[in-house]
Amino acid sequence: MASRRQADRWIAAGRVQVNGQTALLGSWVDEQDVVEFDGARVMRQSPPIFLLYHKPVGVICTHDPKVKNNLPNALKIPHRLFAVGRLDKDSEGLMLLTNQGEIVNRILRVENGHPKRYRVTVDHPLTAEFLQQMAEGVEILNTRTRPTICVALSVEVFELTLTQGLNRQIRRMCQALGYRVLRLERLAILHLELGHLPSGEWRELEAEALSRLYLALDLDLG
Repeated sequence: MASRRQADRWIAAGRVQVNGQTALLGSWVDEQDVVEFDGARVMRQSPPIFLLYHKPVGVICTHDPKVKNNLPNALKIPHRLFAVGRLDKDSEGLMLLTNQGEIVNRILRVENGHPKRYRVTVDHPLTAEFLQQMAEGVEILNTRTRPTICVALSVEVFELTLTQGLNRQIRRMCQALGYRVLRLERLAILHLELGHLPSGEWRELEAEALSRLYLALDLDLG
């Protein structure tokens, strides 16, 4: 519910009760004790989990058990994790998975403008006009996309850095300019890089990267 510092402030303000009694700073609490915050019982939470996952093409970002290639089946881990920025079935690349909902909300909140970088392969040669239009913004879904960074890597491959997440945004942008996306890979979310993580594999986020993530999102590690 809160960092240690925030919890201390709530306890000092008399908003926390243990077994019906107002809690004191430094009190010990056992698993059988009933802890309440503003009269509502506080349930024991799982320890924080942060994973970087290289989603392959074909995996669908859903927990619906009726969907064959859903996220839990692909990950093969017992925890229910939130995906930070879903990738559609035909896309691949980096996903951040966590059981910390506030992290998801902070990254996905449009006004925060957190960057995500993609490598895109299209069906015919790039032009200077196409790259300029992608960078300046394209009319899709009754709005104009935000200006971004768009760099050609080869004749039909470019990198794009987005700070918004409209539905199927890159595919729609390319389609509006007469191109069809053949391959779409997410390479980075904020400072988190896909690197050499094999397709279909996941790894835990290192402590340093996690600290940088909390700092970037203006969150308290506690």
